[in-house]
Amino acid sequence: MTQTLIRHTKILSIVGDILKVHAPAGTEASGPATRLYDLALIKDPSGLSSIAQVISIDRDQVSLQAFSGTKGFSTRSTVHFLGHPMQVTYSKNILGRVFDGTGDPMDGGADLADDPKVPIGGPSVNPMRRVLASKMIRTDVPMIDVFNCLVESQKIPIFSVSGEPFNPFLARIGIQADADIVVFGGLGLIFDDYYFFRTAFEDAGVFARTVMFCNLAADPIVERLLVPDMALAVAEKFAVEEGKRVLVLMTDMTAYADAMKEVGISMERVPSNRGYMGDLYSQLARRYEKACDYSGAGSVTILTVTTMPGDDVTHPVPDNTGYITEGQFYLHNGVIDPFGSLSRLKQHVIGTVTREDHSQIMNTMVRFYAGARDAEQKQAMAFELSAFDEKLLKFGRLFRERFMDINISLPLEEALNLGWQTLAECLEPQELLMKQALVDKYYPKQQQESAHGQAAA
Repeated sequence: MTQTLIRHTKILSIVGDILKVHAPAGTEASGPATRLYDLALIKDPSGLSSIAQVISIDRDQVSLQAFSGTKGFSTRSTVHFLGHPMQVTYSKNILGRVFDGTGDPMDGGADLADDPKVPIGGPSVNPMRRVLASKMIRTDVPMIDVFNCLVESQKIPIFSVSGEPFNPFLARIGIQADADIVVFGGLGLIFDDYYFFRTAFEDAGVFARTVMFCNLAADPIVERLLVPDMALAVAEKFAVEEGKRVLVLMTDMTAYADAMKEVGISMERVPSNRGYMGDLYSQLARRYEKACDYSGAGSVTILTVTTMPGDDVTHPVPDNTGYITEGQFYLHNGVIDPFGSLSRLKQHVIGTVTREDHSQIMNTMVRFYAGARDAEQKQAMAFELSAFDEKLLKFGRLFRERFMDINISLPLEEALNLGWQTLAECLEPQELLMKQALVDKYYPKQQQESAHGQAAA
């Protein structure tokens, strides 16, 4: 392998973590051709060395992002291009393991250097290999399972703001979801959050089916850009080669976009809206479009957290994300907002793979909760309330207690039954405006008999 001995010695500049080197067009004698996102090894005469990634090519000038920074390197350094992109370990041995932003184990476990590697950042799936979404991922969270189902192959974010319990909520979904494998990607996590996710998966007994890739806040920025690609490359392999139903969890995609902005500014690229790069949409879409239900194989479902600075949904990150993904969950004030949340794929599973009354219960409860909100406003303004308004107020209170608390855990069928029970405690059968056949079948008999008795009296 004489090509690995070829050295490029003309370092043009070192700015921040970006090193620019003069690298003439590759020939057979000058080693591997230089390609975007390939790896390179930087060595300094002082003995320092670092792996870097090609992030820009401008004729004979190649810009490299050093993973561990450029501190201590000089223009006397040399560069070896390795001829391949970043690779991540893929084997059954990675289950129950934690890796850093370069794919190296960070949990003190066995070295996996001899295990097979796969390249990251490949293209999205051929549409001909995709299957129309038709299977539900149960999470046992009523506000998701009942009102906005999570569907296999869906890509959907949790929109929230700093201070909300989005990380505990994401961990609960990873623990309770009926997926075969959970791949977690942590982007710029503080140590407390990293420790929380790891111990949460361990304590719940699901760590054996979990793979974690974590970039901490103190780690290099460029590693943060690699974590989603590593997590998705591993998820694709599990889905395609082993037929697994894989759920990919990532937090926080705004930190990922901020890392892209920081790298772009250091490369002197012209910024776009609020300082973010002009390719923000395409960069996010490249990752989200990895969600897929494969023909004859498994599936990859992506659930992420996207924080909205200043609770501004028009911020470039949530704004662009909304055009890419298939809905969103709004986590505000510790609850999933039933009005701002949306799953565009739920119609593929509601009433087909779920119970026949699912659609009616979902629509009726949201309708009455909207009425309860109106009644609360009337009450706050001291308007006179009707008897029906009082019923709506009771329903709104029970709905928040029984369904909207994100700590509630209920299987879908129990949640549907509780929905009927809640309606029956607050409203008469004739007030529901639902299909009579469903009312006759699912409306609690005891409540129905009581209502008939009161009508006869």
